[in-house]
Amino acid sequence: MNKIIEILSEIIPGENFETANNLVDGKILTSANIIRLVASLNEQFDIEITPLYLVPENFNSVESIFNLVTLLDEE
Repeated sequence: MNKIIEILSEIIPGENFETANNLVDGKILTSANIIRLVASLNEQFDIEITPLYLVPENFNSVESIFNLVTLLDEE
């Protein structure tokens, strides 16, 4: 999870991602930020986040992003 927090902090500096659980709904992550995040996650974790997984529930918290990465890493 630390790597995900590191990636998020590079995209949006100054945000406390360890406790944030409303990243999309709270408009912390914009669509442009999600595109950057997906590209970074794909590269860092050697996964492919397809449009099927581009739903707010998968990006609302570090935990939900971690769960998505774990799911795709197991495929």
